[in-house]
Amino acid sequence: MDPINIHRRKWLVLGGVAMGMAMLPGQALATLSTPRPRILVLNNLNTGEQLKAEFFDGKNYIQEELARLNHLFRDYRANKVKRIDPRLFDQIFRLHAMIGTRKPIQLISGYRSPRTNSELRERGSGVAKHSYHTLGQAMDFHIEGVQLANIRKAALKMRAGGVGYYPRSNFVHIDTGPVRNW
Repeated sequence: MDPINIHRRKWLVLGGVAMGMAMLPGQALATLSTPRPRILVLNNLNTGEQLKAEFFDGKNYIQEELARLNHLFRDYRANKVKRIDPRLFDQIFRLHAMIGTRKPIQLISGYRSPRTNSELRERGSGVAKHSYHTLGQAMDFHIEGVQLANIRKAALKMRAGGVGYYPRSNFVHIDTGPVRNW
């Protein structure tokens, strides 16, 4: 390959990297690129449990802390625990940082067993047949003192997965599936 083509390829790669970085929200990019611990403080509104978990130490996920988070996110109706996608914890960590509050995250729903999901579908509307909750890839939540519309706006800005907005029920849904919103 001649020297001109090598030089051109380097510039194309550099330009692609720069464009990709420019597309990420600034605060979310800083949160991702800075090797520092990631800590979540959550309250499970259905069980009354509270948890502060450092699930990432700056280099690696901490398995014991992920297990504690998985338990908090369990299907409390069936008392079933499932491995939650760690990207969901990363997503809520970034979202919390973007909002700029220290208030705990109020978890309404994490994992739902297929049976629980079916029962909820039978009782009312708004529960997807093939919900990401049943895969351990979704959560419904709010943050005390933060307007729900602001949480939704920050979640949409991240473009990290699905975002559902339920102002009448006072929660936002996020998941690690494809980028979409409703």
